[in-house]
Amino acid sequence: MEYPNFQEENNLWERGLSIVVGIDEVGRGPLAGPVVAASAIIKTKDLACKKDIKDSKKLTHKKRQLIFDSLINSPDIEWGIGIVSETIIDKINILEASKLAMKQSLQDLEKKINPKTADFLLLDGNFKINVDLSQKSIVGGDDKVFSIALASIIAKVTRDKMMEEYHKQYPLYGFDRHKGYGTKLHFEMLKKYGPCKIHRKSFKPVSCLIN
Repeated sequence: MEYPNFQEENNLWERGLSIVVGIDEVGRGPLAGPVVAASAIIKTKDLACKKDIKDSKKLTHKKRQLIFDSLINSPDIEWGIGIVSETIIDKINILEASKLAMKQSLQDLEKKINPKTADFLLLDGNFKINVDLSQKSIVGGDDKVFSIALASIIAKVTRDKMMEEYHKQYPLYGFDRHKGYGTKLHFEMLKKYGPCKIHRKSFKPVSCLIN
């Protein structure tokens, strides 16, 4: 079977659940910057770039950007974004911050589709979020479920753009290149200059450098 596909969405649509939301987050692993989530609704299965949609990690930076640009104002989808800062991550931990970002992205989406509300949520991962809606968690959902894969692209491009902007404020660390992940370059710059404002102080080795 080819992935991602509409199997999960089809099962729910056939049950009369018309507003099925795919949700994914990016940025759980980096040492710096926010965690970003996206919620996405697909209004038609005949998207112009349907064949290009896949887990954002399997697309090049350029390809993700092209898909993002083609869909951002498309009438065929609706989407919302949630952003939780490194400060909040340090306070509540990355798992809870990821859940919060997902919840925020759903709230942002529902503002756009008001007065309608979501019927069912499809989440990437092995956890659920604290909302009064039926939901299904799918490990590897960004690789299997079309609406989750779409959300993963929107979230990834949004976060990458944020990190590129942060690079302008903190040019010593190379955020435009590694987006806050623990690359060799990032470790070298951390060791040389110490953490900056957007580093996650609760993450190693950032916490060790502070201490």
